[in-house]
Amino acid sequence: MGSPRILKARIVDVDCGDNVTIVEPSNVYGCSLADDVFVGPFVEIQKNTSIGFRTKIQSHTFICEFVKIGSDCFVGHGVMFANDLFKDGKPNANPDSWGRTQIGDNVTIGSNATVLPVSICDGVVIGAGSVVTKDITEKGVYAGNPARILRRF
Repeated sequence: MGSPRILKARIVDVDCGDNVTIVEPSNVYGCSLADDVFVGPFVEIQKNTSIGFRTKIQSHTFICEFVKIGSDCFVGHGVMFANDLFKDGKPNANPDSWGRTQIGDNVTIGSNATVLPVSICDGVVIGAGSVVTKDITEKGVYAGNPARILRRF
């Protein structure tokens, strides 16, 4: 019987601005965190990702590759970003086929939301537990599965 390979959560190859806080344990690698970013515990931020100025990422959140989050955003607890849509019915190992996600400035994403590869404009609120499946191009409050506009700003 073999021994398991044990990997530890690490913070490695991170381009950090000033006054960045990362609460351990977190697995953060190959990404860019601007000034005053806060990352809570039990968060994974993968490579090829960037987080804008003063954005707060709460605990138990997963931010996959190819996600760009703007400045002054709030990402609640347990938010999941996905970039592989399993178009062939199984995971695709080719990163060139994965989707890209763009989150504007001043966006709030409620706890336990799921964000697929989409673009979300500035000034949007995503309700807790929502599933964002399509681009959002108008400021407002969105909620549900799939997320729909509830109120315009």
